[in-house]
Amino acid sequence: MRKRPVPELRTGRHRAGATHPIVPFSREGRRPFGRKAAFAHRVAAGCCGLLVLCGSVGCWGVSEREVVVYAALDAEFSQPLLEDFTRDTTVKVLANYDVESTKTVGLVTRILRERRRPRCDVFWNNEILHTLRLQQQGLLEPHLFPAGQSLPPNYRASDGSWYGFAARARVLLVNTRLVSEPERPASILDLQDPKWNGRAGMAKPLFGTTATHASVLFATWGDARAREYFTNLKRNVAVLSGNKQVAMAVGRGDLAFGITDTDDAIVELEQGRPVAIVYPDQHDDGLGTLFIPNTLCIIKGGPHPMEARHLVEYLLTATVETKLAQGHSAQFPVLPGVSVGSRAAPPHPVRWMDADFQQAAAHWDAATGVLRELFATAE
Repeated sequence: MRKRPVPELRTGRHRAGATHPIVPFSREGRRPFGRKAAFAHRVAAGCCGLLVLCGSVGCWGVSEREVVVYAALDAEFSQPLLEDFTRDTTVKVLANYDVESTKTVGLVTRILRERRRPRCDVFWNNEILHTLRLQQQGLLEPHLFPAGQSLPPNYRASDGSWYGFAARARVLLVNTRLVSEPERPASILDLQDPKWNGRAGMAKPLFGTTATHASVLFATWGDARAREYFTNLKRNVAVLSGNKQVAMAVGRGDLAFGITDTDDAIVELEQGRPVAIVYPDQHDDGLGTLFIPNTLCIIKGGPHPMEARHLVEYLLTATVETKLAQGHSAQFPVLPGVSVGSRAAPPHPVRWMDADFQQAAAHWDAATGVLRELFATAE
């Protein structure tokens, strides 16, 4: 039988559909490469690596980057900062808010419900106790941000699982037409004074900062004294659905005074309502005014961990605290070195309550048991 000739190795381009010649291996067992072939090989290897990377972690372009945020801070205060983050980083923020009366509890319940398959990347809480409860259940992803290490010890987790910043004060808002200056209440204890029966107000203490404040008092006073205090409040004050509603009722003159947060109180003051803000318990033997920080935490197993870290790092800055201090919410900076104070700050120094938030979180179940018993049907 006649042998077929072995095709020659050609350096030129092959015709379409032609069979490529078999190139013999060199003595070392490798194919001989020319410059073009070597370049093509490197390109092919790079493409293969990219395909493997896309397959393992998900391939996205800049326009597809996003981060999911559950925000308990009012949208009017938090949304502009999240929009700034998107503008500066091109990372799209998918923000979820909840209603005023149940927003913190509602979002925490959602995070707990989604624990097996988290949808949230960053929880921006407007208080601290529910963040501590999530930490206790192992749902937070620790990360040590350099800026966070300069926070006071009771405003950050030692393992980096949460950070407190931009605090609000629990204040008394007084209607100046209904209450003369000498008669103004100076303590949260005045809420139980019978002379204010039906004329003072508070938010239902089952949600938000009012619930946080209640748990702090249970931890500070003990269960017996705290139960007595809130039993007196149940008999004495009007219970409304939220802090904003309390502030508005005082501004309208429906109430003589009420306990609320500075971000709601300053709105009434700057809208020209006849009100004054009182920072309670500033006398020598008083508790001091409770300041409750916002908290930031990354949810363990969230869908966008890298973007989550970028967002927390972005928010945990003096620039953001300055914007919150001078913006509509008038928050109080917690990071050291922030030169601008809150618009709601009085001209005189305010003594902050030395609150043990970890102990308050430990008292949460006992406190909420009593508060549900007293206030579940209120308002």
